[in-house]
Amino acid sequence: MAEGTALADALTAEHRAIDVGIEDFLGDASNPKPLQDAMLALRRHIYLEEEFLFPPLKATMMMPIFVMLREHGELWRAMDGVDATLAAGGDADAKCRDLLVLLDDHNKKEEPIVYPHSDSDLDDDVRAELAEFLSNGTYPEGWVCEQA
Repeated sequence: MAEGTALADALTAEHRAIDVGIEDFLGDASNPKPLQDAMLALRRHIYLEEEFLFPPLKATMMMPIFVMLREHGELWRAMDGVDATLAAGGDADAKCRDLLVLLDDHNKKEEPIVYPHSDSDLDDDVRAELAEFLSNGTYPEGWVCEQA
């Protein structure tokens, strides 16, 4: 990672890992583990953004953060739909493909617009807290995103 892009790169890498987990499931639906891991990672990722990244950026990036929060709600509801389909023993392929489309649209905005500010605009304490959470943090059981 280039100096000055460590957090942006780490956040983007999480996006890619989540996508790969969903795609792996689509390649072999008999193994739900990659999808389950991706869903857990996506919920955790949304938590870290809404609890650590977005609050200090809201003052200077109100509209982009508002859009990200709204889209998090859409993503959360799409994940709930995937979970419900799997729990009912249904075929989740179409819902997973829809989720990937939502993620792609969301990530295309978030990565170039919001993520660069994670390295440049956050104070040292917030950057350190976010980096620590990226390393080994978990989101609280029962937590749901703001717009879910």
